[in-house]
Amino acid sequence: MSERRQCEFSLVRYVPDPVKNEFVNIGVLLREETRPESTVVRFTKDWARVRCVDPDADVEMLEALEIEVRQKLLESRSDVKPMMEILEDSFSNLVQITEPKACLAETVPAELDQLMQLYVEPKKRESKARWSGRQAIARNMRIQFERAGVWDLLQKRIAASRYTRPGDPLKIDCGYRPNGVIRMFHAVSLDGDSELSKGLAFSAPLLRAGVARMEGAELEFAAVVEPIAEIRGENEDRIAQYEFGRDTMQDAGILVVTTNDLPRYAEAARIALRV
Repeated sequence: MSERRQCEFSLVRYVPDPVKNEFVNIGVLLREETRPESTVVRFTKDWARVRCVDPDADVEMLEALEIEVRQKLLESRSDVKPMMEILEDSFSNLVQITEPKACLAETVPAELDQLMQLYVEPKKRESKARWSGRQAIARNMRIQFERAGVWDLLQKRIAASRYTRPGDPLKIDCGYRPNGVIRMFHAVSLDGDSELSKGLAFSAPLLRAGVARMEGAELEFAAVVEPIAEIRGENEDRIAQYEFGRDTMQDAGILVVTTNDLPRYAEAARIALRV
């Protein structure tokens, strides 16, 4: 058995009403005590508990905050204070961070998983059944890229309007640029819903042209879908809709991959990003 590492962690809390002292743990910060540059952060992707205490919670702001914190960690690995100030000062105590506590870890990723389960998502088995559709695919995608060690290196919520036209609301889930190619990934559920697939098919040529114009790069755009075998009850109408959505995207030049393919694409990202 490998020697356990001395680490410390803090919880990130959403506090909608400091007077009542009501809060929900939404994330974890973890680092090895002797290696400040090892600090990692993870927020929940299930905002149900946040919405229970604050139905008007700005979830998009919280998701954007996680991305900002990750970026600050990349910029100042040896000093977490700038990132702490973002959490505690910029949001008027709406988001708070607890005092560090010591823990022992076999590995930082494994300990992060355990802390998330203990403090942030304690009812993991119950909540797992609630993941469905695009949400489940996006979560699976994140897990696979995290396992490959590249999630923090990917660009998140890429605004399509940068490449298409102002006002385009589409935000691509994630992407990265190896050499002269930009690879983007977007979760799409084809189980009973073909609207997103049609929207992506419409956007694909504009995205491709915009990336070539703005970045001087080729775009490889992948839609990540559930395997057709997972269509509930093998309903003929649902299967027909699945095939329609898949074919529509492929006809527009979008690479359609399933969640079963994700480990392979995550490994390709790891190699391309030299992790």
